[in-house]
Amino acid sequence: MVEISRVEESELAPETSGFTDFRTLGYSHLLKRRPEKPVDQAKHSSVKADEVASTAPFHLDLWFYFTLQNWLLDFGRPIAMMGELRPEEGKNLPRVTQNVGAQLSPKGASNSQLVFPLEWFPLNKPSVGDYFHMAYNIITPFLLLKLIERSPRTLPRSMIYVSIITFIMGASIHLVGDSVNHRLIFSGYQNHLSVRENPIIKNLKPETLIDSFELLYYYDEYLGHSMWYIPFFLILFMYFSGCFTPTKAESSMPGPALPLVVPSGLYYWYLVTEGQIFILFIFTFFAMLALVLHQKRKRLFLDSNGLFLFSSFALTLLLVALWVAWLWNDPVLRKKYPGVIYVPEPWAFYTLHVSSRH
Repeated sequence: MVEISRVEESELAPETSGFTDFRTLGYSHLLKRRPEKPVDQAKHSSVKADEVASTAPFHLDLWFYFTLQNWLLDFGRPIAMMGELRPEEGKNLPRVTQNVGAQLSPKGASNSQLVFPLEWFPLNKPSVGDYFHMAYNIITPFLLLKLIERSPRTLPRSMIYVSIITFIMGASIHLVGDSVNHRLIFSGYQNHLSVRENPIIKNLKPETLIDSFELLYYYDEYLGHSMWYIPFFLILFMYFSGCFTPTKAESSMPGPALPLVVPSGLYYWYLVTEGQIFILFIFTFFAMLALVLHQKRKRLFLDSNGLFLFSSFALTLLLVALWVAWLWNDPVLRKKYPGVIYVPEPWAFYTLHVSSRH
């Protein structure tokens, strides 16, 4: 009996030098089998756990602050730059500048200011719009980071950090170029014309100065916008990728979200047209649409935050289409935007058709 018990202990003990098949020794009934997950559950559990960890409530505070600061600091920035010239201020400026000051003045209000008087922010100092831009460059990345923090899905941190850094750098480049370009308006610069066709620039001597102004325009409209808006839309898309819920009942926007859709979509229309980023926007929108259709196959639906963002972008696309259709046959704007994709800038339209009538 002692020998048999020793044999049983040696056979049941785990071996370190080789492998023992307990079933061949007649002890298969002692083995405990680990329960296996169904194939479909094992395949999709990790995906669903990552994509739909929890359904986030609607971020009314963040979306409200985001929309408010976009309108105030971004859209309101060029308006704040257009301070009106007083008669005593215009005496010391070139004649063309006096004419521009008159164009910016509302009829019958020659001694009042549109926003801020020019004497508060001289042409050789940053304007109030520049300070708006500085505030935007700080507040917007902060709000984007807070938005990412509330995402129910864990997003790649390295990608977020690089995108935020690039965003700040691009917005800062745009700050400098845009500040100088708006100051040139007081010297007679016309936004609806190209750099070389502007009356105050085409006769500059030496002609290499024109190249410098074109370089400034490139930093403002191309490099600055690209480094600003590409990471901006990339962050929004990464956040959007986590806005899905397995419960269809949660796929709806609360009442307070509906009034924010219109100003949000209208701001993105301004962003797309004035920033000349239609290709980037349409690519982001169709990527969002493709993601929605893909997740729908897995029975995942947009939550309230995803619906808000997608509805805002859909409204933006509609407004851009109406804007292009309205100005489709404008000969002057057609000359400035000769490419296949014709999306005029609102401020070019303003200087051409609105301010020239005053």
